[in-house]
Amino acid sequence: MVNLKLVEAFARYGATPSHRLHSLSAMAADGAMVLGCSAARFHHPSPGVLRYEDTLPEDPERASESAALGEHLTMARGENLPVRMIVIVEKVLPEGKTTREVHIRADLIGKVVQFDGHRYVVDFVRSGSPQEAMRNLNSKTPRR
Repeated sequence: MVNLKLVEAFARYGATPSHRLHSLSAMAADGAMVLGCSAARFHHPSPGVLRYEDTLPEDPERASESAALGEHLTMARGENLPVRMIVIVEKVLPEGKTTREVHIRADLIGKVVQFDGHRYVVDFVRSGSPQEAMRNLNSKTPRR
């Protein structure tokens, strides 16, 4: 996996983040939502499904990023848009400094299966074609 800058990861999907270092989401030119995902928040609820669960940030300094993420999640869920994944791995170095690695998973495509205005769940499956991946997601994940 290639370690990218966050803005480069968004660009790989045809999206431009609003903040080059801290954006959590953006909309790609093809209509897909691009989501920055913390590696620690993934799990496998069933075979073939990688689930990402998180909440909107409550930090006042990230209010604009949180609002944009909320808008993007609402749009992706309401319009059944595909979600593309950027993985962000936070690492603590021996000297106590924190660094992060950023990479994409272009082989996975997601669907927002739950969003209550604060907490959200996105299920990802391996993609053949985007249409095939969305069919797989629609058959595996009930709408909540």
